[in-house]
Amino acid sequence: MQFSFAKGRFAACCLLLGAACAAAGFALGAALSARPSAGKAPAPSVRLLPAAISQPSPPQSQPLPQRLVCLTFDDGPSRTTPAVLEALAAEGVPATFFVVASESNESYLPLVQQAQQAGHEIALHSASHKYSDIYRSADAFWADIELLRQRLAPYVDAEELRCLRFPGGSTNTVSHKYGGSGIMQQLKEQAEQQGLRWVDWNVCAEDATGQKLSADAVCRNVTEGSQGLDRCVVLMHDSATTATTAQALPSIIRWYKENGYTFCTVSQLYGRTG
Repeated sequence: MQFSFAKGRFAACCLLLGAACAAAGFALGAALSARPSAGKAPAPSVRLLPAAISQPSPPQSQPLPQRLVCLTFDDGPSRTTPAVLEALAAEGVPATFFVVASESNESYLPLVQQAQQAGHEIALHSASHKYSDIYRSADAFWADIELLRQRLAPYVDAEELRCLRFPGGSTNTVSHKYGGSGIMQQLKEQAEQQGLRWVDWNVCAEDATGQKLSADAVCRNVTEGSQGLDRCVVLMHDSATTATTAQALPSIIRWYKENGYTFCTVSQLYGRTG
């Protein structure tokens, strides 16, 4: 199955994004405000790093995209991933996949290569995703990331993956049970020292809360959470239990297009494509 989208559209999108990100002037430590759902804690903010190279302003005939959206998927690849890739290809939009590599999804790891070849960004999440293991100490967390790189190495250049999402997000408190109240701050500092970009989200599909949501509910969570935002980093999942997220994708993508958003990867939002 071929998942790559039109090169012309993708190249044009990248040109617009490069100019948009430079004009936006993202500063170190800037963050996107979260829109919490009723009764839920606010989602963590997104860590934005400065653009690497300033780009010239485009001609007046090519207005800058005012709204940008990153579709991000955690906890794959799995049996759900092909449907996600197919939906993205049908609409010609890029996404970022924060992947895991455990024994349970080993047979799906070749999909990581397919996703990257189709123009999507591959990023680090966790090998095991077991909080009790990865958050018991900083050393345990980085050992898990190293194992993730090793398992991804047959399919992508794992050492080139420079974007990271902490399981549970950078402000999760479950980790305190295992590694103490300072574990997340320690890991964030160490990630930055290693040149990694850690990324949270400001829009959540709520598709991994333990309840099986309908495709309509997933779409509604995303679109309602995006109201009034010019920069959206959307948390979704392509795990084995989130098939309805793939089903919701066409409607989600259509909503963003109708509301004037330009799609990009996380690294493109940072103003860095390398």
